[in-house]
Amino acid sequence: MARPSRYPLELRRRAVRMVAEVRDDYPNETAALQAVADKLGIGSRETLRNWAKQHEIDAGQRPG
Repeated sequence: MARPSRYPLELRRRAVRMVAEVRDDYPNETAALQAVADKLGIGSRETLRNWAKQHEIDAGQRPG
């Protein structure tokens, strides 16, 4: 059984929305992910990258 996330679902949704909104303000996706992760206190930009990927899969924008 997977361990429960330490980040609430609403925080994860907000973070993914923020990345989508600010992506064009940064030179690359990694910088945008790092900025949002820092702002929201998310421990790793890779965590946020995984949330964003999963959101794209769930929305049918990416195969998965």
